[in-house]
Amino acid sequence: MNVEARDLDDLEPDDARPASQQIANVLRAAILTRRFAPGERLPSQNDLAERYGVARETIKSALRILRDDRLIISRQGSGAFVRAQTDRPVGLRPHIEAAFEQSHITIDFAGFSSETLHGAIQEPLDKIRAGRLTPDSIAIRILLPDLALPAVIPSRAEPAGDDPAVRERAARIARRHTEAIVESVGELATLGLVRNATTEIRAYGTTVLSKLYILNRDEVFFGFYPVVRNTVSVDKQAVPIFDVLGKDVPLFHYAVTGDEGDAGDQFVQQSRAWFDSIWDTIAHEYTP
Repeated sequence: MNVEARDLDDLEPDDARPASQQIANVLRAAILTRRFAPGERLPSQNDLAERYGVARETIKSALRILRDDRLIISRQGSGAFVRAQTDRPVGLRPHIEAAFEQSHITIDFAGFSSETLHGAIQEPLDKIRAGRLTPDSIAIRILLPDLALPAVIPSRAEPAGDDPAVRERAARIARRHTEAIVESVGELATLGLVRNATTEIRAYGTTVLSKLYILNRDEVFFGFYPVVRNTVSVDKQAVPIFDVLGKDVPLFHYAVTGDEGDAGDQFVQQSRAWFDSIWDTIAHEYTP
């Protein structure tokens, strides 16, 4: 929506409340009326201070009020953003594009095939190729199920049970997207557009029923894969299988706020710890 500081309402000259409270009220109204959308960046502290003729400390106090009301989150070096509510699903793509505005980008993904990740990073990668984004580094880590092992999902529905051919079909889908990610990210380093750009992929023995994205170590998106019955072509035959519905799965957003004891902070910390624990212990090099 790109609401700028000059677009915000004036303060009431006869209002006896502190300027910080008045400014917080103006911003709160803009957030609740969706002039600022969930995930959108607020005007900078300098712009707000200039708009209302106050010191930056006054703006910091106003933003602190909004953080206490759980309306915004602050990201070091990036500014204040409208909180994406955790009780409703949110879109991943705008947040990935915002993550690519940082100098050092990290994305950790754990899920079934990385198809959605592949699609979501294409636009920011194109912006890097065009010189519109100039990060110093990109590091992507991907955790996938080891489909060389017998699996509950995906599996045959009739007769029910593990089928190597069904697993190989799923593995081909994962290979297609992971190889494309490795190639497109690696190309940026080869061309000298990014100083360091890497994609690492590991697999582990599990039945994957959820997906997890960790962006720049301070934002998490989590969603459940519904199990569905589907009919697919395996060795040119129609085969009924149990599979996961991955594309367009609703995702729930959690972000580091800096508020001690905040549930979002705790979820992000635990997600990072879980991912690192799998990556460093039972995960092994992914073999396409």
